[in-house]
Amino acid sequence: MFILYKVVHDLAFFTWDAGVTVVNLLTPSKDEGHIVPEGHPGFGGTWPEYIPPKEGDSRCSCPALNALANHGILPRDGKNIQFKEMGRVIRTTYNFSATFCYFVPHYAAEMLGKDYGKDTIDLQEIDLHNGIEHDASLVREDAALSPDQSKPHVKYITELLASASGKDENGNAVLTAQDLSKFSAKRRADARELNKDFTLDFFHKVFGSTNASTMLVAFGGRVKDLETWLLEERFPDGWETKIKSRLGMTFAKFNTTIAKVELGIDEKKYLEEKKKAT
Repeated sequence: MFILYKVVHDLAFFTWDAGVTVVNLLTPSKDEGHIVPEGHPGFGGTWPEYIPPKEGDSRCSCPALNALANHGILPRDGKNIQFKEMGRVIRTTYNFSATFCYFVPHYAAEMLGKDYGKDTIDLQEIDLHNGIEHDASLVREDAALSPDQSKPHVKYITELLASASGKDENGNAVLTAQDLSKFSAKRRADARELNKDFTLDFFHKVFGSTNASTMLVAFGGRVKDLETWLLEERFPDGWETKIKSRLGMTFAKFNTTIAKVELGIDEKKYLEEKKKAT
């Protein structure tokens, strides 16, 4: 019965996502300054006060969720968060679609053996190894090397941002999909060498590229904004998501960026270039 439920559930979900994608194609995008709905935190680029986490607060390996807690959009202590509430604020803040904002918290609830509709989560619980958290992250050390996944790994983030090869229309440095693919290849190859317990199956490779792609779709790859978001886990003053779709970023649309990043990852090429350099 559970397998039948999963098949019906997933079929219904992806049909829903496809429908939202079609509506986005047929309707005008949101206007800048009005992507976050009026009355919600971040409307017009005005964000609630940023307060770094204090001792005892719950944080995780996800900058997107930590930033929400640091601004008080999610509970500041990062605890007892309803799965539905998590999805709701991801939607209003980052403008991901209702489908995306249902699927990710629902998956987290299933991963933890919790009831999506009734139970709550502390942010730290998301870091169940090889659930959503995975090895070769672009912004965290592997869990085997650094069990506390709540803090950004400054060296990796600094190196990632320094690798930006693009420019936007105003001449600002931006990360490209190719930059993320190259850095992902480096992280995966180096992690295999450094971490004797390294694992990274296909699902978590795609999850890693999904996380990386958020930097492109929500931030446009803009280095200055990503520096604040990744290192401080704070929204820059005046920032708003670059996702302008009327009903938000769907899986169907997001997958085009994810595939570009993942298919561009070439560990073998990275290792060959590393060998030549030495």
